[in-house]
Amino acid sequence: MSAREEILGRVRAALSDVDHVPAPPVAPRITPVDDVVGLFAERVADYRAEVVRTTSAGLAAAVAAALPPGDGRVVVPADLSFEVPGAVADDGTFTPYQLDSTVAVVTEARVGIAETGTIVLDHGQGQGRRAITLVPDWHVCVVRADQVVVDVPDAIALLDPSRPQTWISGPSATSDIELDRVEGVHGPRTLHVIVVD
Repeated sequence: MSAREEILGRVRAALSDVDHVPAPPVAPRITPVDDVVGLFAERVADYRAEVVRTTSAGLAAAVAAALPPGDGRVVVPADLSFEVPGAVADDGTFTPYQLDSTVAVVTEARVGIAETGTIVLDHGQGQGRRAITLVPDWHVCVVRADQVVVDVPDAIALLDPSRPQTWISGPSATSDIELDRVEGVHGPRTLHVIVVD
């Protein structure tokens, strides 16, 4: 008998007299809010992210205004649902070094969570691969108002657990033991969120 079989045998023996596995506890829910999108924008701004609300007609101008000043390569996913003039579509061949020299990335989101101010990417259409959302220093993310949900359980219900996910709550930041905040350590230093009503 292998060590694995022995351990699993002990687990089975320990669970042999268990008749009922209790259901997981129900996730606590927040009180419904009148303006879910407004709460989302407020909470995202609390994380030191720039938030702009616009309409579909104003999206191109809002994206152009959110990009950093000056010249440089802007990368977008190949299947982004809108055009970013002058941007280069990611075909999966950019190396981390090339992405590091990119001035910005523009993506869409899968869902926005109002209670936590979190954006979730599942790297489907318009979201690109993880590298383009984590390596460049400037991330412009478009969230449509109908993608904003109240809280985390609502978001989980929309997500496919078999897909890779990136949960973004503001620009990348960390603190050392003395609580000195450092930004840009493991992701974009600057996050611009454009909410399309």
